[in-house]
Amino acid sequence: MSGAFTGDGFAGFSGGRDGWPGSAIWDGLEQLRVQFFDRSSGVREARRDVRGSLLALLAEKPMTGSQLIAEVELRSDGAWTPSPGTVYPTLQLLVDEGLLTAAEVDGRKTYTLTDEGRAVAEASAEHPAPWAAQHAGAGGRSALPKAGLELAQAAALVGRTGTPEQIDQAVAALDEARRRLFSILAQD
Repeated sequence: MSGAFTGDGFAGFSGGRDGWPGSAIWDGLEQLRVQFFDRSSGVREARRDVRGSLLALLAEKPMTGSQLIAEVELRSDGAWTPSPGTVYPTLQLLVDEGLLTAAEVDGRKTYTLTDEGRAVAEASAEHPAPWAAQHAGAGGRSALPKAGLELAQAAALVGRTGTPEQIDQAVAALDEARRRLFSILAQD
């Protein structure tokens, strides 16, 4: 991929991989994902304080792993959703360190801070919450990748299921959106 949307990838929704009309949209989605979530961009680096996030949330109330994941996503306005592959091993590590206890509550493993865990959480409470620091560190840009991906997904849906007239309208709308975005950058 070229890393830019300057080619014919969106024009007429053709020319993508596998010869499928509209598959260029999926190529565009991949470009957006790489552009906004590339490891070298620093975006992912700011998201790595899973430990601090879990301790901060559990200082408020006991929660399950899935509740913790959902709460981080909610508090970061969707900018960060830690993966279960990161959250659950971190929870186990915190249990092993004696900072959390895990107990079955209504058939679900619920995590609670120990006294030592509460002391660690309170010591870091003076700093912004990890999801807030990540969100603020993006300079308000955290909503942009999500909006871009949602737009590309909508365009892909039109490309797959729309009539030729609907596809023409979608192409015109995307062209207009692109022009408007560039005009935002051109403002003083």
